[in-house]
This record gives sequence, C-alpha cells and structure tokens, in this order.
Amino acid sequence: MVDLTILIMTFNEKIHIERCIRSVMGLTDKIIIIDSFSTDHTVPIAQALGVKVVQRTWKNQADQFQWGLEQFGSQTEWIMRMDADEYLEPDLITELQEKLPALEPGIDGIHIKRKVFFEGKWIRFGGSYPQTLLRIWRKGKGRCEQRWMDEHMVLPPSSKTVTAKGHIVDDNLKGITFWTEKHNIYASREAADLLNRKYALFSQDTNLTGNLDSQAKRKRFVKEKGYSRLPTGWRAFAYFCYRYFLLLGFLDGRKGFSWHFLQGWWYRYLVDVKIREIEERCSGDPEKIRELLKDQHGVLV
Repeated sequence: MVDLTILIMTFNEKIHIERCIRSVMGLTDKIIIIDSFSTDHTVPIAQALGVKVVQRTWKNQADQFQWGLEQFGSQTEWIMRMDADEYLEPDLITELQEKLPALEPGIDGIHIKRKVFFEGKWIRFGGSYPQTLLRIWRKGKGRCEQRWMDEHMVLPPSSKTVTAKGHIVDDNLKGITFWTEKHNIYASREAADLLNRKYALFSQDTNLTGNLDSQAKRKRFVKEKGYSRLPTGWRAFAYFCYRYFLLLGFLDGRKGFSWHFLQGWWYRYLVDVKIREIEERCSGDPEKIRELLKDQHGVLV
C-alpha cells in the first residue's frame, strides 16, 4: 500500500461509489468519503467496503473539498482527489505503486490524464483529450482555489510536478437527464462568475494560480481574456464550431456530436441566456444581481 489518502466527495452516488472505491483499494486503505447527506444507499455501500465516511452540508465543490483537505490532509505523505463517478485504470495503479514512494523530495505533485466518457463512448477529440489535472500532491502543499466554478488544485510557485502515464476515467452512468440538470446548476455558477468580472459582485480567489499546470493556465487565460469578452450568444456558437471542426470533434461520431453540442454549445448558450436574463431583471444593479443569484440560483455571493 502507498502512503496516500484519497478524498472523494459524494451525494447520491450509489450507482458509482463501489466502482470508484474498488478501483483504488489496491493502492491505499486510507479512503475517505465526504458525503453531503445522501438520501440513497451511498453511505452504507461505502461503509460496507470499509472506508471512512463523514458528512457535511454542501456549499460548493471548492468549499467542500478544502474542508476535507484541512480535516484529513495531514495523515499521509500524499493526498489524492477523486470524484465518485471516476475510477483509476489498472496501469495507473501499478505506476503509482511503483513510482510514488520513489519520487524525489522536490516533486510536490502529480498530474494525471483524464479520459471523459459520454454515453459509454470515450471522447477523444474536440479538445477533450488529453486533459491533465493535478490530482495528487504532498502533504501541506496543495490547496483548492475557492471559486464557484472552474476551481483547481494549486501548489506553491516553487513546486515541481510530474505527469503520470496512466489514466483516470470520468464515466458518469446517471444518464442525460441528470447530466442536463447538473449543467443547469453549473450554468448558474458560470453566469455568476462572468457577471462578477463585469460588476465586481464578490471577491474572487486569484492569489493561488502560481502553480496551475500549463494547460489549466492556458484555458483560463483564453476564457478570461478572450471568450468572456465576446458577444453573448454568438460566442457559444463560435466555441462549438472551434471544437467540432477545427479540433476535429466530428471524429467522435454520433455520441461525440451529442457531447460537443451539449457541452460546447447548449451549456455555453444557457450561461449566456442566464446572464442576459439577470442583467435585464436587475437593470445592471450589482446589489439586485447579488440578491437574484442567491434567491433563484443558489449562488451565495
């Protein structure tokens, strides 16, 4: 076993949680579930597999994970972040078993490549692969950015990282209704993030970007300096065309079209519609925007 703690956040994940836990049981026995008071069988399934379960009221992803990190992030030399609908492929398990104990002291983090599956199909084009994410870091080094959307784990600027050869797989089995409902919530948070840049509604965590990986830095730069300044509505269409044609998203086939259309156009356009609606209802008044985001979108600004 590796000297590693794995933190997994859950809410009603009975369809995923056993797959997730079993995929890492050969890597470590220090697996902690941070549950947001699930109403299905998530908790008893996890407990039956012998993992520790704690429960805490949910605010947002960044807040929940940072709390878990502060509570349980000092028990082992290494800490790992996973989502309940993810699992590790066997070659990554073997790689981590061999390499993690042997990493030199100057290496503080490991980036892992993620495969995204949609309706059972690996989405390989349109910029969807490879996505590299900082998922493992040394004790006392990592911190989660406090943002409503697009939060990343970051390290001190002096930290060095390596990238694993193996993969983590994101394969949600809950179906398209769950997917669209989840992205409707995400759209509210994304709208709040974009409105904040225009109206300065709340403080944004901007002092933790020193050691974001180059891919995350590049995407955030393009989003904040390019995409967010384009006309609403039109930019969603332009982004879809960029992904689907220039980045060869069409090679992902029929299911890939559904993915790129929904995630690259429908979702982005929904964000813009929400922004337009909020601005029209509030006449650009920042205080009214804050109230509307809280009352109708659940964003506590």
